[in-house]
Amino acid sequence: MEFTVQQIADLLQGTVEGDNTVKVSTLAKIEEAKTGALAFLSNLKYEPFLYSTGASAVIVANSLELKKPVAAALIRVEDPYSSFSTLLQYYQTALIASKTGVEDPCFIGQGSHIGDNHYRGAFSYIGANCKIGENVRIFPQVFIGDNVTIGDNTTIFAGVKLYTNTVVGSNCTIHSGAVLGSDGFGWAPQPDGTYKAVPQIGNVVLEDDISIGANTTIDCATMGSTIIRKGSKIDNLVQIAHNVEIGMHTVVASQSGISGSSKIGNNCVIAGQVGIVGHISIADNTTVGAQSGVSKSVKEKGTIIQGSPAFDYKQNLRAMTVFRKLPELQRELEMLKERV
Repeated sequence: MEFTVQQIADLLQGTVEGDNTVKVSTLAKIEEAKTGALAFLSNLKYEPFLYSTGASAVIVANSLELKKPVAAALIRVEDPYSSFSTLLQYYQTALIASKTGVEDPCFIGQGSHIGDNHYRGAFSYIGANCKIGENVRIFPQVFIGDNVTIGDNTTIFAGVKLYTNTVVGSNCTIHSGAVLGSDGFGWAPQPDGTYKAVPQIGNVVLEDDISIGANTTIDCATMGSTIIRKGSKIDNLVQIAHNVEIGMHTVVASQSGISGSSKIGNNCVIAGQVGIVGHISIADNTTVGAQSGVSKSVKEKGTIIQGSPAFDYKQNLRAMTVFRKLPELQRELEMLKERV
């Protein structure tokens, strides 16, 4: 795919400084770019590369004042990083959209229907009575169980497993190796010390505009649904247990685990390696710092917590400062005891 600098500027609602007829066909880092590439400058630490880059065009901020002549055409925008991200999104969408048709072999069960302009990769399996929307991309070796519903413009990458009755909304992305709808961890202790399985008969529901990272697992509900609300983004290697609800536009980073029946609010940030116990609620706009253990509900909106167990972020920082000084404080205490 090849575009002129002016076409890209129009897409980004920017202005061109230099030759607007120059053509670019690839995206690259400013320090590595060659002729035909489009780069961007957001972090001023990389500004020296602007004057030596081989890129044909560079996206820069409207406010940037040049210190030297620049060979590349410049596309001036308000926010170069955001604009470049927009281009990456367009580029990725175009690549995925180029996948159409049905590869061989594939399977689709009785009573299932899939909309127009779809793609099904080799060895993908669709069970019975599934309803799949338009412009859906199903990559090789995807398993879709019976009675699954998938909305329009959703992409399911290779090796994803969607258990029976899973519901996926429109404009979702599910990355390779993710498993949605496997049994929740339900075991009833018995008098003889053994455990009896509690049947998990619910499902998983993803609303629209959701991203699920690679090798993430979302358990089905014991009864009812495990729900991820609209616009939320789940990283790779996240475990979401049965009957959890995650609110709208919440992000959960890698290696975090959310135990059963917990409710996470809207616009929350759950950093990496966070553990959240079951049956608690996290208020809207809460931020949980990395490697925190959340053992009780967070009731006040906008709270920032960290630590294990997690508590107020600023108090945690002060506590850590004291903790680092404990050996010195102990020596001072021993000296005071000797004087007394």
